[in-house]
Amino acid sequence: RELLDVSMIQSVAGLLERGALTRARPFRAPHHSASMAALVGGGVRAKPGEVSLAHLGVLFLDELPEFHQQALDALRQPLEDGIVTVARANHHVTYPARVQLIGAMNPCRCAAKPGACRRGPQCADAYQARLSGPLLDRVDLFVDVDVVAAADLLRPATGEKSAVIAERVAKAREAQHARFDDVHLALPQTNASIASAQIDAKFNVEPEAAALLTQAAEAFSLSARGYHRALRVARTIADLEQSDNLRRRHVAEALSFRRRAPSAAIDLGPERSRRRNVA
Repeated sequence: RELLDVSMIQSVAGLLERGALTRARPFRAPHHSASMAALVGGGVRAKPGEVSLAHLGVLFLDELPEFHQQALDALRQPLEDGIVTVARANHHVTYPARVQLIGAMNPCRCAAKPGACRRGPQCADAYQARLSGPLLDRVDLFVDVDVVAAADLLRPATGEKSAVIAERVAKAREAQHARFDDVHLALPQTNASIASAQIDAKFNVEPEAAALLTQAAEAFSLSARGYHRALRVARTIADLEQSDNLRRRHVAEALSFRRRAPSAAIDLGPERSRRRNVA
Protein backbone atom coordinates (compact mmCIF):
# COMPACT_ATOMS: atom_id res chain seq x y z
CA ARG A 1 0.00 0.00 0.00
CA GLU A 2 2.78 2.46 0.88
CA LEU A 3 4.61 1.60 -2.35
CA LEU A 4 1.50 2.34 -4.38
CA ASP A 5 0.83 5.62 -2.57
CA VAL A 6 4.34 6.92 -3.23
CA SER A 7 4.35 5.71 -6.83
CA MET A 8 0.99 7.30 -7.62
CA ILE A 9 2.19 10.71 -6.44
CA GLN A 10 5.36 10.43 -8.49
CA SER A 11 3.31 9.36 -11.49
CA VAL A 12 1.14 12.47 -11.24
CA ALA A 13 4.30 14.59 -10.97
CA GLY A 14 5.84 12.80 -13.98
CA LEU A 15 8.77 11.44 -11.96
CA LEU A 16 8.33 7.70 -12.52
CA GLU A 17 11.16 6.26 -14.58
CA ARG A 18 9.83 4.02 -17.37
CA GLY A 19 6.59 3.60 -15.46
CA ALA A 20 8.23 1.39 -12.81
CA LEU A 21 7.03 1.51 -9.21
CA THR A 22 9.49 3.12 -6.84
CA ARG A 23 10.77 0.98 -3.98
CA ALA A 24 12.67 3.67 -2.10
CA ARG A 25 11.18 6.04 0.44
CA PRO A 26 11.27 9.62 -0.83
CA PHE A 27 13.86 12.14 0.29
CA ARG A 28 13.21 15.69 -0.85
CA ALA A 29 15.50 18.65 -0.13
CA PRO A 30 14.21 21.79 -1.88
CA HIS A 31 16.30 24.96 -2.02
CA HIS A 32 15.35 27.70 0.42
CA SER A 33 14.25 29.91 -2.47
CA ALA A 34 11.33 27.53 -3.17
CA SER A 35 7.94 29.22 -3.43
CA MET A 36 4.80 28.29 -1.52
CA ALA A 37 3.44 26.51 -4.62
CA ALA A 38 6.66 24.52 -4.93
CA LEU A 39 6.39 23.36 -1.31
CA VAL A 40 2.68 22.56 -0.97
CA GLY A 41 1.61 22.22 -4.61
CA GLY A 42 -0.01 24.41 -7.20
CA GLY A 43 0.28 25.59 -10.75
CA VAL A 44 -2.34 25.53 -13.50
CA ARG A 45 -2.78 21.75 -13.19
CA ALA A 46 -2.45 21.71 -9.39
CA LYS A 47 0.56 19.43 -9.31
CA PRO A 48 1.86 18.02 -6.01
CA GLY A 49 4.47 20.01 -4.14
CA GLU A 50 7.54 18.92 -2.22
CA VAL A 51 5.55 18.02 0.91
CA SER A 52 3.51 15.52 -1.12
CA LEU A 53 6.47 14.25 -3.12
CA ALA A 54 8.04 13.42 0.26
CA HIS A 55 4.96 11.47 1.41
CA LEU A 56 5.99 8.55 3.66
CA GLY A 57 9.56 9.81 3.49
CA VAL A 58 11.70 12.76 4.55
CA LEU A 59 11.29 16.45 3.70
CA PHE A 60 14.60 18.12 4.54
CA LEU A 61 14.67 21.91 4.72
CA ASP A 62 18.21 23.21 5.06
CA GLU A 63 18.72 26.83 6.17
CA LEU A 64 15.17 26.75 7.52
CA PRO A 65 14.75 30.46 8.40
CA GLU A 66 15.83 31.43 4.87
CA PHE A 67 12.63 29.98 3.39
CA HIS A 68 9.82 32.44 2.77
CA GLN A 69 7.73 32.70 5.92
CA GLN A 70 4.49 32.36 3.95
CA ALA A 71 5.78 29.14 2.38
CA LEU A 72 6.78 27.68 5.75
CA ASP A 73 3.47 28.56 7.37
CA ALA A 74 1.68 26.86 4.48
CA LEU A 75 3.22 23.59 5.77
CA ARG A 76 1.38 23.83 9.09
CA GLN A 77 -1.84 22.19 7.92
CA PRO A 78 -0.15 19.35 5.98
CA LEU A 79 2.08 18.58 8.97
CA GLU A 80 -0.97 18.37 11.22
CA ASP A 81 -3.42 16.51 8.96
CA GLY A 82 -1.12 14.53 6.68
CA ILE A 83 -2.86 15.87 3.57
CA VAL A 84 -2.76 19.05 1.51
CA THR A 85 -5.59 20.45 -0.60
CA VAL A 86 -4.71 22.57 -3.63
CA ALA A 87 -7.66 24.77 -4.56
CA ARG A 88 -8.23 26.28 -7.98
CA ALA A 89 -11.17 28.15 -9.44
CA ASN A 90 -12.65 25.11 -11.20
CA HIS A 91 -11.37 22.21 -9.10
CA HIS A 92 -9.83 21.06 -5.82
CA VAL A 93 -7.14 18.37 -5.53
CA THR A 94 -6.13 16.65 -2.30
CA TYR A 95 -2.73 14.98 -2.05
CA PRO A 96 -1.32 12.91 0.83
CA ALA A 97 1.47 14.62 2.74
CA ARG A 98 2.52 12.50 5.71
CA VAL A 99 6.20 13.33 6.03
CA GLN A 100 9.03 13.39 8.50
CA LEU A 101 10.10 17.03 8.46
CA ILE A 102 13.75 17.72 9.26
CA GLY A 103 15.02 21.27 9.37
CA ALA A 104 18.56 22.58 9.85
CA MET A 105 19.65 26.09 10.70
CA ASN A 106 22.51 28.14 12.12
CA PRO A 107 22.02 29.78 15.53
CA CYS A 108 22.15 33.20 13.89
CA ARG A 109 22.43 34.67 10.43
CA CYS A 110 26.14 35.30 10.84
CA ALA A 111 26.73 31.55 11.23
CA ALA A 112 29.26 32.43 13.91
CA LYS A 113 30.40 30.11 16.66
CA PRO A 114 28.48 30.41 19.94
CA GLY A 115 29.51 33.63 21.67
CA ALA A 116 31.45 34.89 18.64
CA CYS A 117 28.68 36.86 16.91
CA ARG A 118 29.52 40.57 16.78
CA ARG A 119 25.86 41.57 17.12
CA GLY A 120 25.34 39.56 20.27
CA PRO A 121 22.21 37.64 21.29
CA GLN A 122 19.97 40.01 19.33
CA CYS A 123 21.21 38.46 16.09
CA ALA A 124 20.12 34.96 17.12
CA ASP A 125 16.80 36.20 18.50
CA ALA A 126 15.93 38.06 15.29
CA TYR A 127 17.00 35.15 13.09
CA GLN A 128 15.08 32.51 15.01
CA ALA A 129 12.02 34.78 15.21
CA ARG A 130 11.54 34.26 11.46
CA LEU A 131 10.00 30.89 12.34
CA SER A 132 6.44 31.22 13.62
CA GLY A 133 5.34 29.77 16.94
CA PRO A 134 2.63 27.52 15.43
CA LEU A 135 5.17 25.99 13.05
CA LEU A 136 7.67 25.35 15.84
CA ASP A 137 4.90 23.83 17.93
CA ARG A 138 4.69 21.09 15.30
CA VAL A 139 8.37 20.20 15.71
CA ASP A 140 8.88 17.37 18.21
CA LEU A 141 12.68 17.30 18.59
CA PHE A 142 15.06 20.22 18.94
CA VAL A 143 18.70 19.14 18.91
CA ASP A 144 21.71 21.45 19.34
CA VAL A 145 24.74 20.30 17.35
CA ASP A 146 28.10 21.34 18.78
CA VAL A 147 30.90 22.71 16.64
CA VAL A 148 33.26 19.93 15.57
CA ALA A 149 36.89 20.62 16.43
CA ALA A 150 39.51 20.07 13.76
CA ALA A 151 41.21 17.42 15.91
CA ASP A 152 37.98 15.43 16.10
CA LEU A 153 37.86 15.17 12.31
CA LEU A 154 41.02 13.08 12.38
CA ARG A 155 39.76 10.63 14.98
CA PRO A 156 37.92 7.42 14.11
CA ALA A 157 34.13 7.57 14.26
CA THR A 158 32.56 6.54 17.55
CA GLY A 159 29.06 5.58 18.58
CA GLU A 160 26.60 3.01 17.36
CA LYS A 161 26.64 1.74 13.80
CA SER A 162 23.71 2.63 11.57
CA ALA A 163 22.80 -1.04 11.17
CA VAL A 164 22.42 -1.44 14.94
CA ILE A 165 20.21 1.64 15.18
CA ALA A 166 18.14 0.53 12.18
CA GLU A 167 17.48 -2.82 13.84
CA ARG A 168 16.28 -1.12 17.03
CA VAL A 169 14.02 1.19 15.04
CA ALA A 170 12.56 -1.76 13.12
CA LYS A 171 11.69 -3.52 16.37
CA ALA A 172 10.04 -0.36 17.70
CA ARG A 173 7.90 -0.07 14.57
CA GLU A 174 6.90 -3.72 14.85
CA ALA A 175 5.77 -3.07 18.42
CA GLN A 176 3.66 -0.15 17.23
CA HIS A 177 2.08 -2.20 14.44
CA ALA A 178 1.12 -4.86 16.99
CA ARG A 179 -0.26 -2.23 19.39
CA PHE A 180 -2.57 -0.74 16.78
CA ASP A 181 -3.48 -3.98 15.04
CA ASP A 182 -7.12 -3.66 16.18
CA VAL A 183 -7.35 0.04 15.25
CA HIS A 184 -8.20 1.07 11.71
CA LEU A 185 -5.50 3.60 10.93
CA ALA A 186 -4.36 5.25 7.77
CA LEU A 187 -0.86 4.08 6.99
CA PRO A 188 1.60 4.08 8.60
CA GLN A 189 0.52 2.42 11.87
CA THR A 190 2.70 4.36 14.27
CA ASN A 191 2.42 6.37 17.46
CA ALA A 192 2.11 9.49 15.32
CA SER A 193 -0.95 8.18 13.48
CA ILE A 194 -3.25 7.23 16.34
CA ALA A 195 -6.02 9.64 17.28
CA SER A 196 -5.46 11.64 20.47
CA ALA A 197 -8.66 10.21 21.94
CA GLN A 198 -7.17 6.70 21.85
CA ILE A 199 -3.86 7.53 23.52
CA ASP A 200 -5.04 6.71 27.05
CA ALA A 201 -6.17 3.24 26.00
CA LYS A 202 -3.07 2.38 23.96
CA PHE A 203 -0.02 4.04 25.49
CA ASN A 204 0.06 2.37 28.97
CA VAL A 205 1.09 5.58 30.73
CA GLU A 206 2.19 5.08 34.33
CA PRO A 207 0.79 7.55 36.94
CA GLU A 208 4.22 9.08 37.66
CA ALA A 209 4.74 9.74 33.96
CA ALA A 210 1.31 11.36 33.61
CA ALA A 211 1.99 13.56 36.65
CA LEU A 212 5.29 14.79 35.22
CA LEU A 213 3.72 15.61 31.87
CA THR A 214 0.90 17.53 33.57
CA GLN A 215 3.42 19.51 35.59
CA ALA A 216 5.48 20.23 32.48
CA ALA A 217 2.43 21.32 30.49
CA GLU A 218 1.86 24.10 33.02
CA ALA A 219 5.53 25.05 33.45
CA PHE A 220 6.29 25.08 29.70
CA SER A 221 2.86 26.42 28.64
CA LEU A 222 2.40 23.49 26.29
CA SER A 223 -0.49 23.68 23.87
CA ALA A 224 -2.84 20.72 23.54
CA ARG A 225 -0.91 19.81 20.40
CA GLY A 226 2.41 20.05 22.22
CA TYR A 227 1.10 17.95 25.10
CA HIS A 228 0.07 15.08 22.84
CA ARG A 229 3.18 15.34 20.70
CA ALA A 230 5.41 15.04 23.76
CA LEU A 231 3.40 11.99 24.81
CA ARG A 232 3.83 10.39 21.38
CA VAL A 233 7.60 10.98 21.50
CA ALA A 234 7.75 9.49 25.00
CA ARG A 235 5.87 6.40 23.83
CA THR A 236 8.33 6.03 20.94
CA ILE A 237 11.29 6.30 23.33
CA ALA A 238 9.70 3.53 25.41
CA ASP A 239 9.30 1.41 22.27
CA LEU A 240 12.98 1.88 21.44
CA GLU A 241 13.74 0.50 24.90
CA GLN A 242 11.23 -2.32 24.32
CA SER A 243 9.30 -1.18 27.39
CA ASP A 244 5.63 -2.11 27.62
CA ASN A 245 4.83 0.77 29.97
CA LEU A 246 5.46 4.46 29.39
CA ARG A 247 7.48 5.53 32.42
CA ARG A 248 8.51 8.82 33.96
CA ARG A 249 11.99 8.71 32.45
CA HIS A 250 10.51 8.40 28.96
CA VAL A 251 8.41 11.53 29.47
CA ALA A 252 11.39 13.39 30.93
CA GLU A 253 13.53 12.56 27.92
CA ALA A 254 10.77 13.56 25.49
CA LEU A 255 10.31 16.89 27.30
CA SER A 256 14.04 17.60 27.11
CA PHE A 257 13.66 17.75 23.32
CA ARG A 258 10.79 20.25 23.38
CA ARG A 259 11.34 23.91 22.60
CA ARG A 260 10.47 26.08 25.57
CA ALA A 261 11.00 29.58 26.90
CA PRO A 262 14.34 30.15 28.68
CA SER A 263 12.49 31.14 31.86
CA ALA A 264 10.61 27.84 32.07
CA ALA A 265 12.09 25.49 34.62
CA ILE A 266 11.19 22.06 35.91
CA ASP A 267 13.16 19.20 37.39
CA LEU A 268 13.31 16.50 34.73
CA GLY A 269 15.69 14.36 36.73
CA PRO A 270 18.80 12.56 35.40
CA GLU A 271 17.00 11.68 32.16
CA ARG A 272 17.65 15.18 30.86
CA SER A 273 21.39 14.47 30.65
CA ARG A 274 20.69 11.66 28.18
CA ARG A 275 19.56 14.09 25.51
CA ARG A 276 22.96 14.55 23.88
CA ASN A 277 23.64 10.81 23.79
CA VAL A 278 20.24 10.02 22.28
CA ALA A 279 20.56 12.79 19.70
